[in-house]
Amino acid sequence: MIREREIQAAPGGVMLGLFLLVFLLLGGGCFAVPNAVVIGSAVFLAVVNFVLLCGLFMVQPNQAAVLQLFGRYVGTVRADGLKWANPFYTKKRISLRVRNFESNKLKVNDHDGNPIEIAAVVVWRVVDSAEAAFEVDDYEHFVHVQSESALRNLATQYCYDAHEESQMSLRANTGEIAEQLRSEIQARLAKAGVEVVEARISHLAYAPEIAGAMLRRQQASAVIAARQKIVEGAVGMVDMALELLQKKHVVELDNDRKAAMVSNLLVVLCGDHEAQPIVNTGTIYQ
Repeated sequence: MIREREIQAAPGGVMLGLFLLVFLLLGGGCFAVPNAVVIGSAVFLAVVNFVLLCGLFMVQPNQAAVLQLFGRYVGTVRADGLKWANPFYTKKRISLRVRNFESNKLKVNDHDGNPIEIAAVVVWRVVDSAEAAFEVDDYEHFVHVQSESALRNLATQYCYDAHEESQMSLRANTGEIAEQLRSEIQARLAKAGVEVVEARISHLAYAPEIAGAMLRRQQASAVIAARQKIVEGAVGMVDMALELLQKKHVVELDNDRKAAMVSNLLVVLCGDHEAQPIVNTGTIYQ
């Protein structure tokens, strides 16, 4: 693998001033000594000076210039400003700034086989300009393709929604899923000289063909969970009521009366509608 090798280029401002001074001297020499030899030499030196002037190039902040000489990698200039290097060097500029993109909405099957739609936002930057320039053909396209591939692979490893408390899911464990997604994308992009700063899921939903069924399933699960809480609370209240009645000696209840009272209290506490009072003028034995 080709690793980045940083080099220092000559200051461009100094070289530009030197080239302009040479042009002025050559022009002054032609006027001072107007003969064919001097003029010919001045023209030749002016052409050479112009060729050397082509070695000037600009490097912006958070940008790198990859230098090559006839196809051979020479080094990378990271210092910003006007620089000068061998005019025969080819200079490829690569941005080192932080960039981000949002992947397409991918339709994949989760761990349970349910079709889902998922997309992610990936924040990345180039940290090795030589690898980005020479190890892959188009590093930006490489980042997009590999990120979507990693996202698709991650989505198949987890369920959309967990059915057990200890089970990880795409919807509930967003922090853990984001970190694993970042690590998986980084492993795929390491050979391209790219660092993944952050990766997070930006869109997550069931596919349209099963969205309605899954919504009813979630609603049923919520109703069951709510009923469980209601029953647990009602049983606790009934137990407390019987304990207080027995403790304060308000009324003596045998097993049949306790069963009737428990039944009535549970109906009142667990019912969806308000209880309708009924006046009983007799006893439960009549």
